[in-house]
Amino acid sequence: MEHQVHATYEIKIDDVVYLQHASGPLLARLYLPQGSGPFPLVAEVHGGAWCRGGRLDEDGLNQSLARRGIAVAALDFRMPPHAAYPASLMDINYGVRWLKTHASLLKSRPELVSLMGTSSGGHQAILAAMRPDDPRYAALSLPPVSADVDASVARVVMCWPVIDPLGRYRYALELQSGGKPYPAGIDRVVPDHEKFWGNEEAMSEGSPVRILERGDKVATPPALCLQGDSDLMHPRAHLERFIAAYKRTGGALVMRWFAGEAEGFITKKPDSASTAEAIEEIVRFLSAENGEDTISL
Repeated sequence: MEHQVHATYEIKIDDVVYLQHASGPLLARLYLPQGSGPFPLVAEVHGGAWCRGGRLDEDGLNQSLARRGIAVAALDFRMPPHAAYPASLMDINYGVRWLKTHASLLKSRPELVSLMGTSSGGHQAILAAMRPDDPRYAALSLPPVSADVDASVARVVMCWPVIDPLGRYRYALELQSGGKPYPAGIDRVVPDHEKFWGNEEAMSEGSPVRILERGDKVATPPALCLQGDSDLMHPRAHLERFIAAYKRTGGALVMRWFAGEAEGFITKKPDSASTAEAIEEIVRFLSAENGEDTISL
């Protein structure tokens, strides 16, 4: 890598149309370090229980990464009520391929393109990375057609991911049935699960944990996962099952637990020591050359 990991860069922010649907355009907000590069380039997938939010949600995080030499493309994608699963995965898959074809213009290289997401965005980031060639996800043609451009990625960053949608749905229903107190977000995510997935069969089919436990053949790029140990929205047991299954497949994964932090701490507490540490961890991970760094469980 030619750039300095800990250098501070001026950044340029711009919105571009990366995909045009009949229903309208989808935008990517680009956060580009102003330097010679080549820079790591990450497609950022926002959270919001698959049904809410937009590309501006993690503006603070994305600006911080860009100032440290990570180019970021924060993607909008289709959501309910306009489109349910797997429409968003189709858009994200296309977005990765779009970034790879435009990498040189963004002062990056195709082999430096990664995925990053928060909450349901973390789920979609790892799912897209595990299934880059899924014919459903890769159904949108990228003009001009290039047979050597696929949606495989160098690395994946997951921030408090909904790593088992079916497990989280049942967990949320159980909390509701037991009565309050429970996290306020539980009442929002239950209907969102239903709107996006439609049924429990789809939740299972698109669960990274269950995909690995079923033995499906998938890609397992190096992964980094960040989560607070006081997070009640994203059950730790689900993540520990995923880590064990990823390890069994030979995937390399770094897990960082942040003491006393709840869900969304990077967004909700931008000036905290935990957030600063998390951002530096992401920068180090995305900046490492493939094959030259040690990643372990």
